[in-house]
Amino acid sequence: MAVFRYTAAAASDRGRKRPSNEDAYGFSIEAGVYVVCDGMGGAAAGEVASTIAVDEILRLLSHRNEDNGTRLPDAAESAICEANEAIFTRAQRNQRLSGMGTTMVALATRERRVWVLNVGDSRCYRLRKDKLEQLSRDHSLVEEQVRLGRMTPREALHSPLKNVITRALGTQSHVTPDVFEFEADPGDLFLLCSDGLTRELSDSVIQDLLNSDLSLEARSARLVEAAKKAGGHDNITCLLVRAEG
Repeated sequence: MAVFRYTAAAASDRGRKRPSNEDAYGFSIEAGVYVVCDGMGGAAAGEVASTIAVDEILRLLSHRNEDNGTRLPDAAESAICEANEAIFTRAQRNQRLSGMGTTMVALATRERRVWVLNVGDSRCYRLRKDKLEQLSRDHSLVEEQVRLGRMTPREALHSPLKNVITRALGTQSHVTPDVFEFEADPGDLFLLCSDGLTRELSDSVIQDLLNSDLSLEARSARLVEAAKKAGGHDNITCLLVRAEG
């Protein structure tokens, strides 16, 4: 089987309304791990939570033992649970950080096999043959109402409850991420992003911006700038991962 390889680039901005950037991201092409987190909490607590999550997940997966028989998705899920515990414990010990948490979306790659893991409403998309598809599933109140047939997607988009998430890292002692497995094709482009992007830009606009011959760095920057021009009400983070084949 031909060796599959990946390239990546990212951009992040505090947007036009927020005083600081509580998003965090990181990746290791060697370990095949890519992470975006969107922190929440008073003062600088959100920034603390998102940074802990990214650092812990990358640390644990970059130094994992390849010979112990643990499958990559299992190791990734375990790393996310350990990051959750680290955030929760830190908040318990420091009253100033009480209630902090973060959403998380991660991509783990092993040759053509890829796994998407998420907690909260940060998302993973795949652009394949010019068509954009959301691979993750939001843990949000309105998304659950849509899945139950109690709300239409249009109603969810304009609901005053659209910012309410039902799962996050660090707010409870235990968390369960969703895990989705896919097979990558050469040319597939994966987008990991915080909701500062998806609340400003529709999927069709994101698709159009990704469908260009620009470098990954330039496309990441274009997405961030477009979200800022559309309002920039929240922090904006985009991480692009391309399967080279």
